[in-house]
Amino acid sequence: MGRSSKDKRDIYYRQAKEAGWRARSAFKLIHLNERFNLFKDVKKVVDLCAAPGSWSQVLAKQLKPLENPDVRIVSVDLQAMAPIPGVTILQGDITKQSTARAVIHEFAGEQADLVVCDGAPDVTGLHDIDEYIQGELLTCALNITTYLLKRGGTFVAKIFRGQNVAIVYDQMKLFFPRVTIAKPSSSRNSSIEAFIVCQKYTPPDGYTPTIWKSLRLPSGKFDFKGDEVNASIIPFLVCGDLTGYDADTNYPVGGPQFEDYVYKEPVQQPISPPYEESLNMRKTQTLQKPIMDAFNCDES
Repeated sequence: MGRSSKDKRDIYYRQAKEAGWRARSAFKLIHLNERFNLFKDVKKVVDLCAAPGSWSQVLAKQLKPLENPDVRIVSVDLQAMAPIPGVTILQGDITKQSTARAVIHEFAGEQADLVVCDGAPDVTGLHDIDEYIQGELLTCALNITTYLLKRGGTFVAKIFRGQNVAIVYDQMKLFFPRVTIAKPSSSRNSSIEAFIVCQKYTPPDGYTPTIWKSLRLPSGKFDFKGDEVNASIIPFLVCGDLTGYDADTNYPVGGPQFEDYVYKEPVQQPISPPYEESLNMRKTQTLQKPIMDAFNCDES
């Protein structure tokens, strides 16, 4: 979350800072919950690909683990995350069985009622590539979810809308009888992102979760069952209405609605950003340059 003028005019960006959320994506989970009532009777939750932690913040605020000892929230990410009161943070790889076991250990051997995943790759701008990589990430998230989620539970994950959405939808229907693609009002219309909400987890007969083995074959099908993928009409819902803010609209800072607006620094700076190594290399080169110049200078 930087200082660009567009960010300053982004209503959800500004409200995230005012409310103390680490990222504007917090509102996406809030809007999804308003539509699907995701948190009803939920005591154990896993937040996959959680950094920087805005979804975990929402979970902690809604479920109140500090007040209710029965509520457990576990956040998992490859990157380090700053602590969140009431949330257990695990730094791990969602494609490894050790990570799944660590989560189950935090639940004292029980399984989760809800698994959420707002993870996404660093986008390239090439939609076909981005959609493919996001699809692979979604498959990995589903793979570990089948290990972590109890029967009847709910799985929510980010998806990039494209030509393979129908295939992903049909694959999810093998595990969940109720699957919906949803677009929160806080998600920009110009973005290809949406969220797949999968409810009433019911794994196929004979299915055994295994983290080390990929669900998907090179053909694109899941390997436990040889069913053909049939064309489906995918339910698509927009969470919100025209009375709310438009995520694609830039509201003028200091306008009638925001006369008292004061710029605030980002709530949480990145703990261990992917570009940290590059920054350190650049600093090293900057420090070394005067020394190299001294060696290359003319004796005259």
